[in-house]
Parts: sequence; structure tokens; C-alpha cells
Amino acid sequence: MKKKVMKESTAWQIGAHTVMIIGSLLAILPFILLVIASFTDNQTALVNGYSFTPEKWSLEAYQYIASEWATIGRAYLMTILVTVIGTALSLVITSTFAFAVSNDKLPGHKILMFLCIFTMLFNGGLVASYYVYSNIFHIKNTIWALIVPTFLMSPFNVVLVKNYFSNSISPSILEAARMDGAGVFAVFTKIVMPLSVPIMATVGLMTAIGYWNDWTNGLYYLTENGGSQYYTIQLVLNRINENINFLANNSDVAAKAAQQLPSTTMRMAIAVIGILPIMCAYPFFQKYFVKGITLGGVKE
Repeated sequence: MKKKVMKESTAWQIGAHTVMIIGSLLAILPFILLVIASFTDNQTALVNGYSFTPEKWSLEAYQYIASEWATIGRAYLMTILVTVIGTALSLVITSTFAFAVSNDKLPGHKILMFLCIFTMLFNGGLVASYYVYSNIFHIKNTIWALIVPTFLMSPFNVVLVKNYFSNSISPSILEAARMDGAGVFAVFTKIVMPLSVPIMATVGLMTAIGYWNDWTNGLYYLTENGGSQYYTIQLVLNRINENINFLANNSDVAAKAAQQLPSTTMRMAIAVIGILPIMCAYPFFQKYFVKGITLGGVKE
């Protein structure tokens, strides 16, 4: 009987591992194909489509992007700056707000939490948001247009961090610190934050990915006349892609020029450049990501 149970357990493990391997391959193979397609000759890709073993390799797509590196390099630096500043500010705002509403003794903490969750369900819409940010906060054509809207504070992240504070940090530790004379700021900075590395890394990674991949804020709030110096890499790469389409769909001279560009493989190269930094950074945060989501998602 015991051997039968062991065999069934082994069979289930093999089946589970097989499913996970297949799922992992389905997730990884498209990225591998994306990279290979970016190094494929443009005409080969047009005739034969994308393949893991292309007949002809080429660096034309990356050579064209390198010719635009003065613009792309500046956009990379701007993206890094926006991601770092935005993520840091977001973590400060999210953690302090979550710490406040996790204190059951705080007057009105339920009202504050309700107002936070309410914004997850209802909002004024894009037109109202644009009017407020542009005409009241006056962030149009400034770097804050890339930082403040959408990502600066996410109610979902507040809920995750609040649940982590409530369920994963023992109240007795906080009470002992208060009895030793520690104030609220000291408790938050010296006890709560050091114990909250997993959830902070999780929320920070999700926020950083959001800032890195965002191009809609730049599309809405930056104009070519006043805000082009703040273009991020995603916005610049999108403009390059649009220019390829513009050349291909207009005058005969422009169409001939577009035919000389590796337009098909260039789109793949643009995608590689856009996602490569995040793919390189993700493995260092993966262990915190799983643990933070698991613990932060628990609710009493």
C-alpha cells in the first residue's frame, strides 16, 4: 500500500513538473524568437516569416537604431531617471499610507481605507484626469507628467502593503518598541521597514516595470514643442515605429526610402531594447516577488 502511494505521488510530481516545464517554455520561447527575429535579415523575414533558424542573419535593424542613438541614449537616461524617482516616491507614499491605515487605533482609518479602495472602482475618466493634471497641477511638458499620473500611488499596492504590515509584523514587537520610548517615525523606519523587504521589493518591482514600460503619459502630457526633452525610451521607440509607417504609406520617394529600411525586423529590435533591462533586473527580485505577493495577499 505504501509503495502504491509513493508511486502515485511520484507520478503526480512528474506530471506537475512536466506541466511547469511546458508552461515555462511557452513563456520563454516567444522572447527567444523575438531576439532571433531582430537579428534576421529583413527580406528573409518578409519572405519566410520569423523562424528560430533564419536563412540569413543581419544587424541592419540595430545599425539603424544605433544611427539614432543620440536620441535613444538620451531617452534611456530619462527613462532611468523617471523610473528611479517615481519608484522611490511611490514606495515612500505607499508605505507611509499603508502603515497609517494598518493602525487600528488611528481615528478614521476605515474611512481612509474606503477612500483608497473606492478609487480602484471609480474614477473621473481620462478627460477629467487630463484637465486636472494640465490646468490645475500644471505638470504638462514637465518631468512630473511622467511620474505623477497613474503610478505614483496604486491602491492595489497600498492594500498589499497594508495587509503585510497587519499580518506579518507582530504587534508585540511594535508595542515593545513604543514602551522603550520609540516614536512613530522610529518604529516605522527602524522596525517596520527592515522587516518589510519582501513586500517593498515586490511593490517596487511592479512600480518600476510600470514606469519603464509606460508611454501613454508622455503621449498625453508631452508635446514636441515643449516636452520633447523628456521623451522616454518607450515613447521614442514608438515614434520611430510610427515614422516607419508614415514613410511606407506616403509619397513614392518616401516609400522607396522605407523599403530600404529593415522595417519588419526593426520592430523586433525595438521591442528587445525596450524589455531587455527589465528582463535582466527581474531575476534579482524574483524571490522577494513571490514571497511578498503571498504574504501581502493574506487577509485576516
